[in-house]
Amino acid sequence: MRKVIIYSSMFCPYCDRAKGLLSHKEVDFDEINVDSTPGARQEMTQRARGGYTVPQIFIGDRHIGGCDELYALEAAGELDSLLAG
Repeated sequence: MRKVIIYSSMFCPYCDRAKGLLSHKEVDFDEINVDSTPGARQEMTQRARGGYTVPQIFIGDRHIGGCDELYALEAAGELDSLLAG
């Protein structure tokens, strides 16, 4: 399974929703809190090519986007194969 990284912040319902979907699918992910990790927001914005809102989700080296994009992949039946590599 590919490595999943989620940049998130506290009290973000979209972050919670994205993490909930991954948890429901029993996918392990690394969470980087941009509120409490020095330099994380700048790192996220660079990796996400200017994306500054949370969550920003990466599966392997691929930037997925945010919560809506993650759910769109799931609805299209593409998320499982992307996670599997």
